[in-house]
Amino acid sequence: MSTEFIHELTFEALPEEVVHMARRCLVDTFAIWVSGISTKPSRVARNHAAKRYPGSISLPFDGRNVNPVGYAFAGAASIDAIDGHDGHQICKGHASAALVPALLAEMGEHPACTLDDMLTHLVVGEEIAIRSGMTLHATVPDYHSSGSWNSLGCTAIAARLRGLSGEQTAHALGIAEYYGPRAQMMRCIDHPTMVKDSSSWGALVGISAADLAEDGFTGAPAITCISGENIDFWRDLGQRWRILETNFKAYPACRWAHPAIESVLALTRAHGVGADDIDEIIVSTFHEATRLTTSRPIDGDAAQYSLPLVVASAFLHDTVLPEHLLPENYDRSEIWQLVDKIVFRESDVYNAAFPEERCADVIFKLKSGQSLSSDMKVARGNYDAPLPDDEILQKLEHYASPLMDEKSRQKVAAVLNDLSNAPSPAELVSLLNPGNSARSK
Repeated sequence: MSTEFIHELTFEALPEEVVHMARRCLVDTFAIWVSGISTKPSRVARNHAAKRYPGSISLPFDGRNVNPVGYAFAGAASIDAIDGHDGHQICKGHASAALVPALLAEMGEHPACTLDDMLTHLVVGEEIAIRSGMTLHATVPDYHSSGSWNSLGCTAIAARLRGLSGEQTAHALGIAEYYGPRAQMMRCIDHPTMVKDSSSWGALVGISAADLAEDGFTGAPAITCISGENIDFWRDLGQRWRILETNFKAYPACRWAHPAIESVLALTRAHGVGADDIDEIIVSTFHEATRLTTSRPIDGDAAQYSLPLVVASAFLHDTVLPEHLLPENYDRSEIWQLVDKIVFRESDVYNAAFPEERCADVIFKLKSGQSLSSDMKVARGNYDAPLPDDEILQKLEHYASPLMDEKSRQKVAAVLNDLSNAPSPAELVSLLNPGNSARSK
């Protein structure tokens, strides 16, 4: 991969649909970020950033000042704390969760940056990150976390904004790839904790790699970008836009559980079944989703990776929202009674469809002896059947309302629905610092 794309891409060269997708990514990520601020992982990450990475950039809804590394780390941790962020099916992970906070961290030195500039920087990061993720998944045997590849997108954004030379940029990408957190993702699926998808560490590594290269540190070549065997992932860079393959989540939980949620919602809406009618719920899905087996999650991180809990929540609430996955709301007998009635079946057909598609179907076995079966369902929001803009704006309205006032939410929404009133990047940053109401020491 030539570094020319990173430094020379202009807003005018972007197709309209690419710009629109970048706006969607930005607004959706803001919604998740604000929602995540109130979580324990966010508080811990912000405390860590304030302690270990002091600087001059104000942490969102916090007020303490950190440097770009700390800002990007804490921002990505806050986003990852609410598992509702955008993703890419082949990468089996998330780009914007690390890229958006890294972008805002780097823009602190560029107050004159326009929204068009900001969107162009974001597209650069998305294209580098997604292609790096696709390459890694095609060339290494284990399923690694998003931080292992979204780190390269963060580095590309930093190198572009800082005006690093081509040689420095190549070294920065090599450093980011070499040091990137290639974590074994299924360990966190089996034992869900705050480490999540390692996007926080990906953001930290990405910004740190640019720092090091800028100071003369050299990196091993980024083989995901330059190796001859990987050229097919890069030869159409700047012609085919991988950002257009972004998917958006309808629910704040692991996307592997979403087809089962859709199946349950279809059955309950069609038949008006109540919890007291259920004897057993059989979920047929692909192998990876059958690993989401935590039946008594102790916190929000575990809840987001618990297919039984999110299915029970969907059954009882007719949807799944962030508040449904807080222990104080889900630790109830009626939830556990449903959770204990859920069993898994692994489907060879659905295994074959993964990762290009996530599939499931559900059977309700009723106490009356009757069985109700859903059709096969997929996760809503795939790139080829996208969530409408209105649904992304509804996410912003619901997820951000606890911390962000109506006027501020409208300003963020204008990035997507009212370009004549869209805020500048400096205004967007200021919207994340209204009253420092979530500060924790």
